[in-house]
Amino acid sequence: MAVSSSDSSQTPTPSTEHAEYDYEELPETSTLNMHLIAGAAAGIMEHSVMYPFDIVKTRMQVVGSPSAVVYSGVTQALRAISTTEGIRSLWRGVMSVVLGAGPAHAVYFAAYEQTKKVLTVASGGNANALAAGSTHAQTNHHFFYICVGAAGGVATVVSDALMNPFDVVKQRMQLANTGYRNIFDCAATVFRKEGIRAFYISYPTTLVMNMPFQSIQFGCYDLFRRTLNPTGTYSPLTHVVAGGMAGAVAAALTTPIDCCKTLLQTRGASADPEVRAASSMLQSAKIIYTRQGVLGFVRGMQPRVIANMPATAISWTTYEYFKWMIARRNSSSANA
Repeated sequence: MAVSSSDSSQTPTPSTEHAEYDYEELPETSTLNMHLIAGAAAGIMEHSVMYPFDIVKTRMQVVGSPSAVVYSGVTQALRAISTTEGIRSLWRGVMSVVLGAGPAHAVYFAAYEQTKKVLTVASGGNANALAAGSTHAQTNHHFFYICVGAAGGVATVVSDALMNPFDVVKQRMQLANTGYRNIFDCAATVFRKEGIRAFYISYPTTLVMNMPFQSIQFGCYDLFRRTLNPTGTYSPLTHVVAGGMAGAVAAALTTPIDCCKTLLQTRGASADPEVRAASSMLQSAKIIYTRQGVLGFVRGMQPRVIANMPATAISWTTYEYFKWMIARRNSSSANA
């Protein structure tokens, strides 16, 4: 349910109109710090809450490692891991995500907002009017969706460069029987044995996956949000549903590339010479196809979708809440 009433019998005040619409695009007076804070909060919430499902996804996708256990399903995997390794193992490596997700998502959302604004204005549109869904801007909606998707892609390139090393450490920690004491010991061991290259060998593959993932997610989220809430009023339920649907679609479509990324990021923990020698997405794809066939490219899809639906919903809801709070504070200050 939208926070602001759209009852035509009530005459909204200027401040109410501002709160209803302008929050979708943070005001021109908004500082970069506002985007950074909102993005960091969203990133930490997104990754930490659904972390156990991410561990299951990694265990299902890994090739040639002691952690390559065959699980019959997500529930059985969660039960097996918690029973044999302890309940705390379901959050093993989560601190790497917390340390990396905050800065990475802060940069991500800041780059997204700025790029979307630049592209929208450059196309002759008005960012605030388009975000509000005004009648004047209807003819530009299709191009606006393209701007949104492109902004998501640009933001991905920037944020993944920062997040990739943290993601490598996270996935190494998620494997069973690796013997790392903590994320710092893991990072030091990987650096000592494999060099700095190990932290970025999956970066090209990560971009190949995340650029379509984020473009699909952002485009679908904006489409679902406008469809469910045409008035553009602040509506947490809309953000939850639209975010979850967008995350599920994007996660399902990009699972094959995620399988390749997991192989590259965990190759150092493998006893298989061919896996350890893999250095590109093409090589990892060949190994997966040879060992597991076509079905190898959809391994981990179920936990990936399960994790991304609520995670994306949490991320967008948290981010939209911070945007709403910032816009409301700015509106109150302007009217004071």
